[in-house]
Order: sequence, then C-alpha cells, then structure tokens
Amino acid sequence: MKITDIETIPVVVPLSPERMIRGARGAHDRSPFLIVRVHTDEGLAGLGEVSCTPRWSGEDAVTARHVCDAYLKPSLLGQDPADVERLSGVMGQAIVGHHFTKAAVEMALWDLLGKALAVPVYRLLGGQIRPGARTKFSVTAAEPSRSAAVARWACEQGFTAMKVKVGTSLPDDVARVAAVRDAIGADVRLGVDANGGWTRATAAAAVAPLAAAQVAFIEQPVPARDLPGMADVRHRSSVPVVADESVGVPEDAQDVVQAAAADVLSVYVGMAGGIGAARRVAAVASSAGAGWTIGSNLELGIGLAAHIHLAVSTPGLDDERVPCDIISTFYYDDDLLVQPLPIRAGWAQPPTGPGLGVEIDEDKLAHYRSDD
Repeated sequence: MKITDIETIPVVVPLSPERMIRGARGAHDRSPFLIVRVHTDEGLAGLGEVSCTPRWSGEDAVTARHVCDAYLKPSLLGQDPADVERLSGVMGQAIVGHHFTKAAVEMALWDLLGKALAVPVYRLLGGQIRPGARTKFSVTAAEPSRSAAVARWACEQGFTAMKVKVGTSLPDDVARVAAVRDAIGADVRLGVDANGGWTRATAAAAVAPLAAAQVAFIEQPVPARDLPGMADVRHRSSVPVVADESVGVPEDAQDVVQAAAADVLSVYVGMAGGIGAARRVAAVASSAGAGWTIGSNLELGIGLAAHIHLAVSTPGLDDERVPCDIISTFYYDDDLLVQPLPIRAGWAQPPTGPGLGVEIDEDKLAHYRSDD
C-alpha cells in the first residue's frame, strides 16, 4: 500500500450559542479546522483533523494547508502508510514545528493502518487497558449568574465533574467560582482553569478563596513558560496543579516535571504532534510520578476519536483526580460524522470500528466547508 495523495478540506463549525467558551484567551464561538484525508493506491483513505484556532494552536487553515501541500505531501507520496513512526520522523525532517498539522496527518496514518488490518487504533497501540475515560465539563467565564446557569445545565446532562474558566480578574473569578459551587452543590467535583491568565501574585492570592469553594484542582494558573511561578503555586496549594498550555511536545513535559511545576499534565494529540508523541508526553509524566489527563481544543469527531483511543490504551491516565476534556460534543450542535461517538456526560468510550472508527458525512463536510 502506498500513499497517493493528501487531501485537505477547510471547515468552520459554530459552537452552540448557549455554550460558547470565554476565558483568559478571549471568546470562542466558532471553530475552524482543516480535515485531512490521506489516500492510497488500494482505495483506502485515512482521516485526520487540524485544530486551526491560532490563539490556541498557532496554526490557521491557510498555514496548515500550505504546510501539507508544500512540505508534508511531497515527503510522503509513494511511502507505505503503515510505517507510522518512521513517517512521523520524515515529517519532522520536512519542516520544523507545525505540530497540529503533523498530528492530523499522523492520526490519518493510524486510521489507515487500522483500516488495513481491520482493527481499532487502540489495538495498534497495545490494546485497551481501560473501558473508557472519565470526563468533565468546562464552564465559561461569564458573569456569575450566567456561569452558574451553564453549570446547572451540565449537571442536568449528567456531569459530576467540571471546571470553571478564570483568569479575568480575581474578584470576578472568586465570585464566579462561588456562584457555580452554590449552583451545583458540594458533591460535584469542581476545578478552575486560568489558561495562564493570572500573575504569580494573583495566583497566590487565589489559593485561599478557591479552597473555601472546595476547588479540587487548579489548571494553568500562570503563563505557560513561568514554570517557577507554577511550582510556587503548587507549593502553596493543597490541591493538584495541572499544567496545560505549558505542555505540548515531550520536551515540554520534561521541563515541567524537572521544575516540579505540576501534579498532573494535560496531553493533546495536536499539541504533541501526533498520537505517538502524545504517548511519549504521557510516559514522561508517568515516569516522574505525575498523572496525566487529556485537554481540549474543542476538537471535532476525528480529533476526539484520536484522544479516546489514546486514553484507553495508554498507562497512567489520572482521570480520577482530573477528568478528561473529551467534551466537544456538548458544545457543538453538529459534527461531521455519520455516526456520533460513544460519549455521554462524564464518560467517553472508544468507537470499535477499524482505525479511528469514524466516517465523514460528505453532505455535512460540504455544508461546513470554508475555502475563503
């Protein structure tokens, strides 16, 4: 089997207006993606997905498409897609960076290999070591009453864990968290996510009022590269500190654990550069005695499927303390898949079909296509 083409299709999918996300990095009401299809001479095609929100990924659809067309496709044409690890190295030699774009092609290669062998990707990764992954809901940074209403809605869906976006101003953050805690009661696990929006001083001042609200974890309290600052917050906090924006590729994970900056690391297939690299991030965390969980760029179904296969096949997942952000299906009113993923409030299971186990609905792909 040989690669004959890499097709790229830009799409934009709106979030549900009632559940658009606002945090320290601003508002998010629509999500641009680049859908990738790796075609072969045997008629099989593998699916991948680039998150193209530059404030999060640093890559937009124009950039991702250019990288695919100018660098990745020429280096991969004629290659055997089953050599996933080798081809990941080939992509690394073709161009530096652009991890989200490389991740999309890499997940398409895993999808192809699974289809060729008629097994799910989690089997290719060593088999299923857990039936699924615990998940949490993310509550937008709005005025307290609005955030509380969203949190109540999430509880009604069945979520028993969630986090609140903070990192705006400390008084507003404390009021928002308190309102959400009042709305959901004491039995729901509640964390906060500052998206790096606090200074060291603000984060230190937040520890006591957050403890009063029975906060269970603090995610990315200070900017991504301020690892000493995050280590200081961790020293002051009685609850786990989660590194999110600080962690992308395995080398980032090594920096975080060497700085003793976090108890749990967020792992992303896109930020790491692929499923294989994401597993190496998880291995760094586990080898240092830290847990890992799965973060979210509000992926569509292809990216979500990749995350679920990662979660159920990779040791060390700490979804008890910090449930995963495999939750995008609750933010979009629609997706591009023929069949929805087996995700419910609080729990995600892997699709059992070959490869990633997902199929694109061509009518929906055409509807959300955006070549502007």
